[in-house]
Amino acid sequence: MYYPEPISKLIDSFTKLPGIGPKTASRLAFFVLNMKEDDVLDFAKALVNAKRELTHCSVCGHITDKDPCSICTDTNRDGSLICVVQDPKDVIAMEKMKDFKGKYHVLHGAISPMDGIGPEDINVSSLIERLKDEEVEELIVATNPNVEGEATAMYISRLVKPAGIKTTRIAHGLPVGGDLEYADEVTLSKALEGRRDL
Repeated sequence: MYYPEPISKLIDSFTKLPGIGPKTASRLAFFVLNMKEDDVLDFAKALVNAKRELTHCSVCGHITDKDPCSICTDTNRDGSLICVVQDPKDVIAMEKMKDFKGKYHVLHGAISPMDGIGPEDINVSSLIERLKDEEVEELIVATNPNVEGEATAMYISRLVKPAGIKTTRIAHGLPVGGDLEYADEVTLSKALEGRRDL
């Protein structure tokens, strides 16, 4: 279908976003055309500012507009406890819970030999440096419960074990409110492994 070049470029730009196909991109492009010019300028400015002003914390790797980030500089946080996650979105999910009072380390990925991603391609070396400098007593590995996340967790565990730092893994299993009959075998197996006393 023929669109004027500015609309075609806008549609192409939207299709570069994850989960946006040609139909959705077209809808978004025409929605933008119907927006007030001030709103479009604010939207464009927000995109540019997010790209220009955000960086990764030099300590933990989380996204931030100040380096080090507010979590790393918070003196009320327990520096002896570090939660290792794959992605900045995981930090945000943990923070919404409001229960974790330690600090974080963001890997920016997981080990995946099938995709050619090894330990050197994720943020592991700076974690090891942190463990030398900081008084860390426990490392909570909160990578995703998939093959890549498990491989990453095992790699980190083996790497850290000689330093004598306690390494734990977040529990996996049935979600609260879930039904046993709808759970797959792997989920049920993990739930049984992670059982605890009542």
